[in-house]
Amino acid sequence: MNNAVPDNKPVARSRASFDLKTWGPFIALMALAVLGVLINPAFLGLDNLSNMLTRSAFIGIIAIGATFVITAGGLDLSVGSMAAFIAGVMIILMNSLVEQFGPGLTTIVLGIFASLLLGLCAGFINGMVTTKGKIEAFIVTLGTMGIYRSLVTYLADGGTLSLDWGVRDIYRPVYYGNLLGIPIPVLVFLLVAVAGYILLNHTRFGRYCFAIGSNEKVAEYSAIHVDRIKTMTYMLQGVCVALATIIYVPRLGSASGGTGVLWELEAIAAVIIGGTVLKGGHGRIWGTVVGAIMLTMIGNILNLTDAISNYLNGTVQGIIIIVAVYLQRAAWRKSVP
Repeated sequence: MNNAVPDNKPVARSRASFDLKTWGPFIALMALAVLGVLINPAFLGLDNLSNMLTRSAFIGIIAIGATFVITAGGLDLSVGSMAAFIAGVMIILMNSLVEQFGPGLTTIVLGIFASLLLGLCAGFINGMVTTKGKIEAFIVTLGTMGIYRSLVTYLADGGTLSLDWGVRDIYRPVYYGNLLGIPIPVLVFLLVAVAGYILLNHTRFGRYCFAIGSNEKVAEYSAIHVDRIKTMTYMLQGVCVALATIIYVPRLGSASGGTGVLWELEAIAAVIIGGTVLKGGHGRIWGTVVGAIMLTMIGNILNLTDAISNYLNGTVQGIIIIVAVYLQRAAWRKSVP
């Protein structure tokens, strides 16, 4: 009986540590918001907050797909280039459809459908080459990153692909419009987050992702179709990239070889900041949402202050990734008995 009290103390510390890891991203978000207000009171302006959340929707949607890939032990470095390629093909297709259907809803719907299909196929290719070819995901997606970026540059002939002005006018509300005062990109982001949370935490597919990321060999012995599930995570990532691209295109109405640069860095950063373990086996959708908002918030704060140049946004994000992974490793070492 005397040994029972000392034995319970480490358990209490472990639970406290787990709670801190769960709520850590939310606490960091609040602290960052306070910092933004202290730096510039305009940070809390309705227009600024709306613009910040709208911008976070692109990376957030992509990062939700990345959460599934990373939870299952994979990695996708091609998302930024994939987005540029999908945007380029989408613009070319819409411009060609204008001649047949005119700059109307039919042209836009067909363009959106083609984008989703292209994203699904691109993800399927990444997944199949990784699983059936038994090649590291890092190598595969590094290769497809170069392929997609090169293809969109070729399609644009080294320049910029521009959407037909008639289509652009009709398509603009997808980015600039709102519903009940909430920007449409933010609504889409929220819907994708809710769907992602349910899929990851309340379905067999989600449980399989956790199992595969924790131990792929054990998952195989448990009769889980590992290759199929991992390929499906890449396909889901491709669909999320397509959704983000569909929202992004009406913002500028163009695409080029420079579209989506560093989106893969931001997506991975959002996932890691949110508490998903880079080596797989543990993922948090709402943490990813918070991570995406934090990254956009950092850029927004840099815009509101002259202390640090906004051009150093990528540097700040890179430092955050390194620190987040380091803290993750330290936390998990302490939790292992």
